[in-house]
This record gives sequence, structure tokens and C-alpha cells, in this order.
Amino acid sequence: MLEFKPLTLDDKDLFEKYIKPYNFSTSEYSFLSLFLWRKGCEIHYSIINDVLIIKKVDFNHSSHFMQPLGYKMKDLKEIVDTLIEYKKEHNMDYLFKDAELNFINDLKEVYGDSLEIEEDRDGADYIYLRDDLVKLSGKKYHGKKNHYNAFVKKYNYKAVPITEDIVDDCLMAGREWCNKNDCKGYVLYELFGIKDLLKNIDKINFVGMAVYVDDKLSAFTIGEVVNEDTAIIHIEKADADVRGLYAFVNRHFLEEYLTSVTYVNREQDLGIEGLRKAKLSYNPVELAMKYIVK
Repeated sequence: MLEFKPLTLDDKDLFEKYIKPYNFSTSEYSFLSLFLWRKGCEIHYSIINDVLIIKKVDFNHSSHFMQPLGYKMKDLKEIVDTLIEYKKEHNMDYLFKDAELNFINDLKEVYGDSLEIEEDRDGADYIYLRDDLVKLSGKKYHGKKNHYNAFVKKYNYKAVPITEDIVDDCLMAGREWCNKNDCKGYVLYELFGIKDLLKNIDKINFVGMAVYVDDKLSAFTIGEVVNEDTAIIHIEKADADVRGLYAFVNRHFLEEYLTSVTYVNREQDLGIEGLRKAKLSYNPVELAMKYIVK
């Protein structure tokens, strides 16, 4: 019988034991990401045969498992069969979501065509070349560069690393952003997650930057380097009334704080039209696809 318990900060070392051996192409398999969304996505976990099983709810309130972590091929059928039974007993909506292609190929090797599998375009992560977002060269980035230059010329600003002494300023800016953006549902849960991250700044490894405009903290961003090639941007909040502030945050954070990576993962668009348009406008080099198993 599988027994699940909620994710807490105390589980960090346990999760990283299972996550670190893999070079994931998407943003879901990061302790920081899981901790950030542990309340909003009701993240629980269990260990079965030394395999980490994560159960969660997505932003459409659909329940599912993430792909198991730490399994051996010889044990995969037994593990998945156990999860299929649990899914039936608990009326879960999907067997797996957030699954990457390598896991899907392993499933096909075991189950052939008996499982219903589909691409999750709304969940696909946007991958960019860091140098593209820093240099903003060519016609395709002309508008972004104009916004960046307009901000730099017009405003008195200061970009600083996020440290304990500015956490309260960040939280105030986060609340203001939330209130301007229909502060409910996953937007509100994100605010809860941001608070938990910032209040545990000494325990969770992340890279953060805040921007003061005319002495008011008006933007902040949080990311992490997940391997030698890639960084993930988990949080980016800015006052939309300050022209060019988003463009400045996007560029300056990579230019000054995430200097060692080649690729930048800016996560998914959730099928939100405006968000998709914005992410496409930065010209991703890849969409890191995730898969749904029904």
C-alpha cells in the first residue's frame, strides 16, 4: 500500500539524492521548483523499492504522478502497475504528466502501444541561448533592445543580489504584483511559494536579483543553475508600469548573475495566449516537450 506524505524543506537532501543523477531537460525535476509549488500543486511523495514517487495536482486541478525517479528497467513494470492500481483506487485524472521523452521510451519498451500517450504543448518548457538574451542582436530582438535602452536611459535604478536584508522588500513587491494580476488561484499560490523560498534563503540554493527604481524595489527574479549547461528562471516579477523593466531584468540577470551557462530554461506558458506570445517573442531555440500518459 502506497502511503504519501507532503513535501517539506526537510526532504531536500532526500529529493536531491534522486534528482541529481539525471540531466533533466525540463524544469519540473528541481527541488526548488517542487518546493516553490508544493502547496499550489499539493505535492506529496512516497518511496517504493528505493524509487521516488511524486504525486501532484496541476493548475487545472488534475491529479497525476510525475515520472518515477531512481528506477531500474527490470523493476519498471512492477512499479508502474502499482501506480496504475493506485490511480484507479483514488480516481486520479492521469497516470503521468511532466514526463520526459527518455521515460516515455522506457514505458513503450515495457508496455508497447497499450498506454495512451500525448504531447503536452501547454507544459513544454522554452529553452533559449543565454548569449541571445544577453546580446539582443539583430532584427528579431530590436524591440527588446529598445525597451531595455529606454529603461536604462530614463530611470534611476540599482540592481542588487537578493539577500536576507531585502527579503521584506521583495515580498512587498510580490504582493503588489499579485494584487495587480488577479491574486487568486495559482498566482496566489505562487506568492505563497515565493515567501517560503525567500524566508529560507539560507537553506535553499538559488540565485536572485532585485531592482530598485527610484529607491523602490520594483522587480525581482529567482533562478538556479541546474547543471553545467543550463539555468532555470523560476520567478520573474516586475512593475509593468515601468517601461522596459522586464526587458532589463531578463537581460541583466543573465549578464551579471548567470554567466556560466549556455542555455536558459524559462519554463512553460500553461496555454495562456499572452504568455505564449511573450515567450515566443524571445526566440527559443527549443521547446522541451513534456508528455501525458493517460
